[in-house]
Amino acid sequence: MQKRLNYLLLLAFIMLVHWAEAQSGKKPIVTSDLMKIVTSSQLEVSPDTRKAVMVVTKRDQKGDDYFYSHNLYMLDLEKGGEPIQLTFGKKSDSQPTWAPDGEKIAFVRSDDGKSQVWILPLTGGEAYPLTSAKHGASGPRWAPDGKSILFSSSIPDWDTEGAPTWAYERPGRAFKDEPNWKALKDEEKKDIKSTPDGDLEELRAWLAKNAVDKNPRVFVNQDFQAEQGLNPEMKYRHLFIQPLHGGKARQLTKGFQDFAGGDWSPDGKTIVCSSVAYKVEPDKQSYSDLWKIDVTSGSATSFLHMEGFSLGNPQFSPEGKSILFYMRDDVNRHATQNDLGLVNTDGSGAKMITAEFDRDAGGPVFSPDNKKIYFTASSEGDIPLYSYDLKKGEIVTLLEGDKGINDIALAGKKIIMTITDFNNPLEVYSMDVKSGALTALTHFNSDWLKDKIVTPVSEYWVTRPDGVKVQYWVMQPVGFKQGTKYPTVLEIHGGPSAMWGPSGLSMWHEFQLLSSWGYGVVFSNPRGSGGYGDAFKKGNYRDWGHGPANDILAALDDATSKNSWMDTDQLFVTGGSYAGYMVAWLVTQDKRFKAANAQRGVYDLTTFMGEGNAWRLVPTHFGYPWEDGVQEILDANSPITFIDQITTPLLIMHSDQDLRTGTIQSEMMYKSLKALDRPVEYVRYPGEGHELSRSGNPLRMMDRLGRFIEFFERYVKHPEAPAATVGE
Repeated sequence: MQKRLNYLLLLAFIMLVHWAEAQSGKKPIVTSDLMKIVTSSQLEVSPDTRKAVMVVTKRDQKGDDYFYSHNLYMLDLEKGGEPIQLTFGKKSDSQPTWAPDGEKIAFVRSDDGKSQVWILPLTGGEAYPLTSAKHGASGPRWAPDGKSILFSSSIPDWDTEGAPTWAYERPGRAFKDEPNWKALKDEEKKDIKSTPDGDLEELRAWLAKNAVDKNPRVFVNQDFQAEQGLNPEMKYRHLFIQPLHGGKARQLTKGFQDFAGGDWSPDGKTIVCSSVAYKVEPDKQSYSDLWKIDVTSGSATSFLHMEGFSLGNPQFSPEGKSILFYMRDDVNRHATQNDLGLVNTDGSGAKMITAEFDRDAGGPVFSPDNKKIYFTASSEGDIPLYSYDLKKGEIVTLLEGDKGINDIALAGKKIIMTITDFNNPLEVYSMDVKSGALTALTHFNSDWLKDKIVTPVSEYWVTRPDGVKVQYWVMQPVGFKQGTKYPTVLEIHGGPSAMWGPSGLSMWHEFQLLSSWGYGVVFSNPRGSGGYGDAFKKGNYRDWGHGPANDILAALDDATSKNSWMDTDQLFVTGGSYAGYMVAWLVTQDKRFKAANAQRGVYDLTTFMGEGNAWRLVPTHFGYPWEDGVQEILDANSPITFIDQITTPLLIMHSDQDLRTGTIQSEMMYKSLKALDRPVEYVRYPGEGHELSRSGNPLRMMDRLGRFIEFFERYVKHPEAPAATVGE
């Protein structure tokens, strides 16, 4: 107990020093600082545990061209020093994995939209492509002997052998009752008669030829909307083995079935993965089982099915006697929670090891001695690091506090990880397993932040009348002076099952920027959020509006009562996705905000079911519109129903290629408010999808930030000149 207390005191002292260093700057965060934020991910430790490779992502600009680079970097875990860049240029390199001999790294490089596996020799020489897969390659995994690599590729239905194992869903048609134009060779196409004026067979051939050219697109699958475009092709993920020294890749799995997450057994004889033999069209069958594949024969068989659960991401234990995997409740899908399962390699003894944990577990890795499993989980605004003792069956918290532990990898008696906190968006650290001591391995963001003012957060809780406890945080504006009143922005998260807190990387810059402009910031996790257990996440069932909105407003009310500097006549609100919905909901129900910004939201739930690829949120949270009483519930939870109550100036933002929520949602809101002659402005971003605020083009990301701040500035009254106009 004393050892644990000493460790926490040491950790608190380290974070206090970091906080003091962060506050020593004199320059406020500005919009263009977005270009300086560097992130590291996909940590992989070398077999001898002396080095680690990672993917480093940066934003860059050449003239009017704004872009990302995703390059590989090396960390020396013994000698330390600055990371060494391994790949260069405007590349998209990812998924690095070490060869067993430690002399090579396999990774995935995307070029012209198609990915292949590349090899980077560490003994000298340039990286070179290993695979030339027709439909691309990803997920490389070295065989234990280092002589071959397992990879996966998504094969479109027209190039898939055999026939579907379910009834063909094209009404009145049979599978392959028309020419497969994409699969035919040129000389074969010449023998086929296709004309609009021929008999039925010739007409079908002509129509099929048009569809191959996507003129028009013909859909049979239910989920035909991708993220930024329509997707008429069904694809099936299959596993291949590529010899390291020449030779053609061997397709290990085949047919109208998906095989995902392949992992080698230590002896190299077996591959474990997740899959399911579809009984209905794949979009309608959500669960998966664990499967084994015999490497020599290629025979694939299901070896673990757990009724009511979807199983995935299996990995062998170091000694090869057990398999760790994810398991997700497949029955109550409106609030699923990731748990960790363990099973013997023969399929016996399957159990959920996080049954009493009540948090979403992720990123699990075995310790080399097979005594523990390390993992992370979102919890109360943070993402702590945990360990599970395989002998005792106990879960212990190893690292917590106001931070988010992301990627983790083991290096002997050290754990390598990326950490986010409010002092720094992301750096790589090493933690001594025994002492808990942290050592920073990178300073990508620390270097440019040393001259910046970084605003800390204060944590609060408020208890609702029904007993639900809601956590929220407050940030003061830059240049804060006691006794002065400041405007405040209410920030809302999406999901709806996302979680915000000090661990949040995606909102770090936006929150700091608002503080620099002289705004206070309040953000919370209302019912329906992740990180507070299964019951809390289910708390918004058939209630997207009133329940979560009242939690959010209760947090804001509590914040203003405890922070007298907040000007209650100068409140603003913004949010995207589900939070875009919530912004619109709030301004239909509440008049306190001077201006509001709804981004990429959904505003009519019935329309959303048909328009967005996230449409399943409707039946899982509410039911189908044709079911008894459901249409009334959908209408009662749709902001569009109450749009005539909106008088707050509203800025609506959406992206042209956002098919997760769909653009008609925002168009309906805008046109309706214009018809009502209400103060509204509409912004549409070209070439972007739903992820604009997180991974969009850097120029448009900055434009989004500047545009809603400018909108708020039209209506705000600052006590003095905004801090962001001073200094730089």
